[in-house]
Amino acid sequence: MEISKIGNSMMIKVDMGNANLLLIKADNGFIMCGYLDIETAEGLNDAACIVKGVKNFDDMLNAKIVKATTKAKELGIKEGMSGKDALEILEK
Repeated sequence: MEISKIGNSMMIKVDMGNANLLLIKADNGFIMCGYLDIETAEGLNDAACIVKGVKNFDDMLNAKIVKATTKAKELGIKEGMSGKDALEILEK
């Protein structure tokens, strides 16, 4: 397991064997890899978004958001924006 920080956000990487589970947790929500379930985040009213095909944190920041919860969209996150841009919104 790897834990590090970027700004005020916590970055967590867990080697699951076949792929990495990646999560960036900001003050107002999180960006997650495809390993995690967006429907659960939606049901919990979390501000969350998904990036796919990522292997590390740089990939997450450069990848496009492919799905976002209603709460994340209310904050201004849009599908197609970069993970970096989404993180800036989640850190406000």
